[in-house]
Amino acid sequence: MERALTVLHVSLHHPAQNLDTFANVPPQLQHDTSPLLVGRGPEAHLQLQLPRLSRRHLSLEPYREKGSTLLTFCLKALSRKGCVWVNGLTLRFLEQVPLSMVNRVAFSGIQMVVRIEGGTSLEAFVCCFHLSPSPLIHRPQAEETDEWESTSHGQPPPSSGQWAPGPRGLLHGPSLPSPGGGGEPQF
Repeated sequence: MERALTVLHVSLHHPAQNLDTFANVPPQLQHDTSPLLVGRGPEAHLQLQLPRLSRRHLSLEPYREKGSTLLTFCLKALSRKGCVWVNGLTLRFLEQVPLSMVNRVAFSGIQMVVRIEGGTSLEAFVCCFHLSPSPLIHRPQAEETDEWESTSHGQPPPSSGQWAPGPRGLLHGPSLPSPGGGGEPQF
């Protein structure tokens, strides 16, 4: 009996809208349980052609939590030069964070949203890629790029009126209901 694969729905956006950036992005990619590499190098499973992107910029790493029958994922920053922003946290070289069901990721000008749809297979997973013509994350420009690395804050001050991560790592802004206040945030 074949088990259902976990599916990562990955939406990608870059403000330059240059088709060369995403020329090597397949519509779908089945992968074993080794880390899935994202970068501009030939060994990257997801190759993005940007000069500021490291050859091995980040990885999506599947693992199984003790007692669980499902794959769980973490994102690990592999770039020594740049940083990766994940659900309100800034990751530097070799730092990692577990992923939730919906994740906002920004690096080198790329905006990426990863939605995890659980399956029962522990041997492989599938990534389905979608290129978005519209921005996926609404945050100040400096926080979506490596320029944010030069500051000491992981997010804007609470009084700034900017988007801030909520309790599940999802972005909440001033016009969204507070957690527990009824209704889900709109994405």
